[in-house]
Amino acid sequence: MSDESPTSIFPGDDVIPEKVRIASPIEQREYLIDGVIREWTGPREDVASPICRSIDGVFCRMRIGSFPLLTEAQALEALGAACRAYDHGRGPWPTMSVEERIRHVEAFTFRMQEQREEVVKLLMWEIGKTLPDSEKEFDRTVEYIRDTIDALKDLDRLSSRFVIEQGVIAQIRRAPLGVVLCMGPFNYPLNETFTTLIPALIMGNTAIFKPPKLGVLLHRPLLEAFRDSFPAGVINTVYGDGQETVGPLMRSGRIDALAFIGSSRVADILKKQHPKPHRLRCILGLEAKNAAIVLRDADMDNAVKECVLGALSFNGQRCTALKMIFVHEEIVDAFLAKFRDAVGRLKGGMPWDEGAQITPLPEVDKTKYLKELIEDARARGARVVNPNGGAVEHTFMTPAVVYPVGPGMRLYSEEQFGPVVPVAAFSDIEEPMKYVTESDYGQQVSLFGSSAECIADLIDPLVNQVCRVNINSQCQRGPDVFPFTGRKDSAEGTLSVSDALRVFAIRTLVAAKGTDANRRIVKSIITERRSRFLSTDFIL
Repeated sequence: MSDESPTSIFPGDDVIPEKVRIASPIEQREYLIDGVIREWTGPREDVASPICRSIDGVFCRMRIGSFPLLTEAQALEALGAACRAYDHGRGPWPTMSVEERIRHVEAFTFRMQEQREEVVKLLMWEIGKTLPDSEKEFDRTVEYIRDTIDALKDLDRLSSRFVIEQGVIAQIRRAPLGVVLCMGPFNYPLNETFTTLIPALIMGNTAIFKPPKLGVLLHRPLLEAFRDSFPAGVINTVYGDGQETVGPLMRSGRIDALAFIGSSRVADILKKQHPKPHRLRCILGLEAKNAAIVLRDADMDNAVKECVLGALSFNGQRCTALKMIFVHEEIVDAFLAKFRDAVGRLKGGMPWDEGAQITPLPEVDKTKYLKELIEDARARGARVVNPNGGAVEHTFMTPAVVYPVGPGMRLYSEEQFGPVVPVAAFSDIEEPMKYVTESDYGQQVSLFGSSAECIADLIDPLVNQVCRVNINSQCQRGPDVFPFTGRKDSAEGTLSVSDALRVFAIRTLVAAKGTDANRRIVKSIITERRSRFLSTDFIL
C-alpha cells in the first residue's frame, strides 16, 4: 500500500471536500407505486456508510440517512399496480408501439442525467466506490440505455418484414413477458440494476424494482424521473426486508420474470417460492470464482498488471474479479515479487481522494469474514506475502496476497468478494484445469501466455466450462455488446445490449394462409395502420 497506514485512512469532517459532503442525513420516506410518489410514515432502516468517523475517540460508521421498511401490504400494492398496467398484455404500455416506448425511455434518460452529481455522490458514500469509478458507472449506464435503444431499433427493423414459407404469410416479432421483478446488486447498484430494468421496460413489460440494501439511497433522486417518464404502474418501487416484501411477491405467482443479481442461495429461495416455477422466466447473475492461469511463457509485466486490476479493482468486489491466480512454478517467485510490489503501490483512501484505489468496504463485518479466510489459509500452510497485507482498520482492509493456496483452504473454493488475492503454483496444467472443471462456478477465466499453440489447446476445453476466455487480459463484463453470462451456479440467461432485449421478450408471430382473402385482410391492417404489432413501419 501507499505510505499511509490504515489508522490514518479515515478523515475528520474538516477535510472532507465541500463538493462531496452530505449536508444532512437523507431521510427517505418516498416510494413509487401506480404513478404516485407516496410518503411512508412507518419504520425506516438506517443507512450506515463504510466511511467511519471518530466520535469521542471511538470510530463508527457514519449514518447518512434511512429508507422505508415497507411491508407485505405495500409490496402487494406495487404488484397490483404492475399487473393492472400490464392487464394481461392489453394495457397501454405492452400494446404501445416500439417507437412510442423508446420515446418514454429517452425522456427518462434526459431526466436521469440531471441527477448525475447527486447519484455519483451517493455511490461514494453508500458503497465506497471511488469518484472516477462512480462517475464511470453513471455514464456507462446512460450509454447502455442509449445502446439499448439503438439495438431495439435494429431488432424492430429486422422484424418489420414479412416471411412467406410453404404458402403461409407471417410476421415474427417479440412480445413482452408480463410483470418483471428486478433486484440488483450492491457493487453496481445503478449499472447492473439498469441492465435488466431498462430492457425489461422497453420491451413492454411492467416492473417492480427493489433496490439493493447497500446502495438504496442513490435511487431516490430518480423517483420523479420514473414517475414522470412512464405511464402509471409501469414502474413501481419496493423498499425493505426481502423476506417481508419479496417473499409475498413470489408466492403470489403473479411475477412472470425474475431479474436477480446476487447469490445462488437467495436465487434458489426466490425461485422455489413461486407456485408455478415453469412459468417463471429467470435472468440471474450469480457468484463466480474466476481463475487466472499464468503460463511459463507469459509476459510477466502484463500478467502482473492485468491480475492486479482484475483482482483488486473496486476492492475485488466484482463478480468478474480474478479470485484465484495459478502461476507456473518456474516463474511463481518472480511473479509474486512483482505482484507484491504492484499491490504495495496501490493507494488507499476515501472514495473522493485523488488516486485512491482501495477504499472502505460497505458490507457489515466484511473485514471479519476476510480475516477468517486468511487465518484459515495460514493454519493450513499459506502466508501473507505482502507487507501489512490483511491489516484492518474498521471497514478498511489493506489487500492481502496469500500464497500458496491449495485444496482444503476456504480461499481455494469460497468467493471472497474482497481485497484478498489467493495465489497457487502449478507444475502441470491439469492442476488449474481441474480447478476450473470441478468449480461450482463457470463465468470466466483469464489465460496469460505467448504460445498460440498452448493457448489454443486450453481454449477448446475451457469454453465448455466457462462462458468467456480472456487472453492476456483480466476478466470483465464489457464491452456491453458482448454476451454476459455464466455456466453452473454463475448465471441463468444471457445479458448484453441485444441479448437482454431478447431475454425479456418472447418470439410471437401472426400467420395466415396466403389466400386472396387473407392477403386483403393483412394488407388492409398494414396500410390503414390498424395494428401496432402487424406493421411494416420502419424506425429511423
